[in-house]
Amino acid sequence: MDQYTCIDSTQAIDWLEKGAVVVDIRDTQSFRQGHIPGAFNLSNDNLHEFMMAANFETPLIVCCYHGISSQSAAQYLVHQGFERVSSLDGGFEAWTSSQPEKIESE
Repeated sequence: MDQYTCIDSTQAIDWLEKGAVVVDIRDTQSFRQGHIPGAFNLSNDNLHEFMMAANFETPLIVCCYHGISSQSAAQYLVHQGFERVSSLDGGFEAWTSSQPEKIESE
């Protein structure tokens, strides 16, 4: 795969049921207030650590606030060698609207 895809929250649930990992690129405070269950809060500070531990065959769903920043992050992860990467359309905002029961906080 040399390009990421865009998926909506319904498709994201299907991916999650098949073992995908959510990487949430929002700031730490926003992430702690609420995120998709099991999501990893990815930032420049922990990117190297994430890459060293990652299974590049595991599908990734990149999530941001509104689905804009996640697109460039998804493309970056594709270029790093991840085989299946998707950007969540509408970001966490769309997720909270469509899946309000599937949110966890710290």
